[in-house]
Amino acid sequence: MATLTIRNVDEDLKAKLRIQAAENGRSMEAEVRAILHTALARSESQVDIGTVIRRRFAGMDDTSFPLPERTELARPAEFPE
Repeated sequence: MATLTIRNVDEDLKAKLRIQAAENGRSMEAEVRAILHTALARSESQVDIGTVIRRRFAGMDDTSFPLPERTELARPAEFPE
C-alpha cells in the first residue's frame, strides 16, 4: 500500500473531516480513504455515451466509411389525409 501525505489542509476542512469520520465510526485516515474510493468509483461509472463512442472510433478517419452514391432524388414525405 502507498502512503499519501496531504499538506496545507484548511483547519475548517480538517474539523469537518474529523466530525464526518466520527459519525461514520472511522478514523480520519479511513474516512479519507472511503471518500477517495467513493469519488473515484463514481467518476468511472458516470462516463456518458458520447465519450464512449468518441473513444471507440478515435483511431478512425472520416474516409473509413465511404458514403454510397445516390441513385435517385429524395422524395417529399407523403401524409394520408
